Amino acid sequence: MRLARGVSPWLAPTAAAAAVTSLLATRDRRWAIAAAPLAALTGGMLWFFRDPERTPGPGRVLAPADGVVQSIDPWPDGRTRVAIFMNPLNVHVNRAPLAGTVTSVQHVAGGFLPAFNKDSDQNERVVWHFDTALGDLELVQIAGAVARRIVPYLRAGAKVARAERIGLIRLGSRVDVYLPEGITPAVTVGQRTVAGVTGLDNG
Repeated sequence: MRLARGVSPWLAPTAAAAAVTSLLATRDRRWAIAAAPLAALTGGMLWFFRDPERTPGPGRVLAPADGVVQSIDPWPDGRTRVAIFMNPLNVHVNRAPLAGTVTSVQHVAGGFLPAFNKDSDQNERVVWHFDTALGDLELVQIAGAVARRIVPYLRAGAKVARAERIGLIRLGSRVDVYLPEGITPAVTVGQRTVAGVTGLDNG
């Protein structure tokens, strides 16, 4: 099973502690009190940080995240924002909605409200812009109450393929995509999405 890049600072010490306490438990059963929860936590983290391979799906603009469409909002400049909520059980690796060039990756400091809160737009976030065949495409990774670390995999100037991995939000949260003017959403609120597979537009 492939694991997401950027998980070592969390997984390595937890797995090491689980291994040590499990070894000690073979000599003294009292160590099992610590070994059992640490082993369970390690197993949970292996699941949370899985990074499965994906075959790009149809549609010009692909979902950047596994999750549920939380809202679809027309924007004053003619774009449409599609917000995808990621829960802690979703795959946390985000993918490029379409091929292009990364023109900017900007970290914006903010709070850590739950991602389903309407004011979570002001949370800690990373704002991406891509130069694509459809023009400028904006994508925003938003940290939540649990997810307090966003790990970008690419920098400005990087070429990106359709559905390529671009970054990780540890333990879920929200990803917003701003569909360019004239692009009609093909998804509905409440629909589940698969990163790099589900088409967000009518192609």
